[in-house]
Amino acid sequence: MKLESILLGVLARHPMTGYDLKKFLDTSGRFVRSNTQMSQVYRSLSTMEDRGWVTHSVEVRPGATDAKTYRVTDEGMTVFLDWLTNPYQPPSRFQDPDFMARVSFAGFMTRGQLLELVDTELETRRTEVAKYRDRDRRDAVETTAPFDSSVAEAVAEWGHRTGAAAMDAHIRSLEVLRTALLDAPEEASAEQLLAKVLDEEATR
Repeated sequence: MKLESILLGVLARHPMTGYDLKKFLDTSGRFVRSNTQMSQVYRSLSTMEDRGWVTHSVEVRPGATDAKTYRVTDEGMTVFLDWLTNPYQPPSRFQDPDFMARVSFAGFMTRGQLLELVDTELETRRTEVAKYRDRDRRDAVETTAPFDSSVAEAVAEWGHRTGAAAMDAHIRSLEVLRTALLDAPEEASAEQLLAKVLDEEATR
């Protein structure tokens, strides 16, 4: 997942300065991309402008640095929507931000496109549970270094159970969202859709 995709999505919502984009990535955006440096933001903006995906206007600030406000172009919007709605290839780790990055721009999708995204993620994670949850996790150790097999075994089991619980919670949340999207009418408000989500969570 490229930084440009996220920046285009944010700019598709409304114009922003490079500083404001970095501020977004440090707050709400930290859940879809971590540790993004200011230099990376400006480098990506420069690349996107060279490609015709964004343009900028300058606000003169007497006594201060002029502010460049960036806007997505029609071509940039096309590039963003292509990324957002093209077939989703789930990463091997559900913790990776690929899915949440797309979901964070759900407003640019149709209900059908969003459901397809959720279904792909849900099917992939269910398949992983069926394939790997009960695998043989025994690991023979042959080392001349000091090694506490009891601690290693206990921590490995803790890690497995923690990961399994996180995966199960992820799957449940996908199921809740899927049901709410299917049950809520197309014209449902944000409050009505959220109420569907909460109702579904309460029954599980």
